[in-house]
Amino acid sequence: MTNTIEITIPILNEEATLAQQVRTAHSYIQENLKDLGIITITLADNGSTDSTQAIGEALSQELPNVNYLRLEKRGVGLALKSSWTASTADIVGYMDLDLATDLSHLRPALSSLLSNKADVVTGSRLAKGAKVIGRTPLRNFTSACFNRIVKVIFRTSFSDGMCGFKFLQRSKLAPLMVEGAQSDGWFFATEILVTAEHLNYRVLDLPVTWTDDPNSKVKIIKLSLEYLKAMFALRQRLHNAKSAPHS
Repeated sequence: MTNTIEITIPILNEEATLAQQVRTAHSYIQENLKDLGIITITLADNGSTDSTQAIGEALSQELPNVNYLRLEKRGVGLALKSSWTASTADIVGYMDLDLATDLSHLRPALSSLLSNKADVVTGSRLAKGAKVIGRTPLRNFTSACFNRIVKVIFRTSFSDGMCGFKFLQRSKLAPLMVEGAQSDGWFFATEILVTAEHLNYRVLDLPVTWTDDPNSKVKIIKLSLEYLKAMFALRQRLHNAKSAPHS
């Protein structure tokens, strides 16, 4: 049987770069990864108000194995959950539209899952061998602090919960969401990793080359508050799941 892989790219008001970035990713996959199986790109639009929808729909008509998914409510986690739970692929995952994580890392990430050497693969900008290009000291500091907080609260072993490059066996998705991965926001991707370790799934920490996007829309303070709130909510869910009686 042919392996099937679905890569979700969450998008929100991306009219300036959407077509170029999707064509770049699509071309790379077609030229370098077809031997891995059928790879589909899903553009998960979580509430764009510019011409992103029209561009996304046009790309889905123009490029084979590119789909457009429209959501009216915002939230990266919501976009990923909506895309992944509707998928029938063997492997699901996501990467950011800015392609900050070098596309060459797709092969080792996907191969590890297809060969059943891992249940979840996460890109890491902090693991030994990783390379980060052009990132500001503030964003480096903020990232390091949050990853440290995650380690202290959850006693995790992965090094970088927030890198926008994650893939997993779709068969593992439902237990992950039931046990803890439920956020509609950015923290959902970190919840996947925390909950995976909680369930003793095999999490591969993959060092990546990552180039900062100078036009990133991430608002550090707002995101920091969202992460902190989500962290403590997740801790409570995992505690409740652990203490719940099992029949």
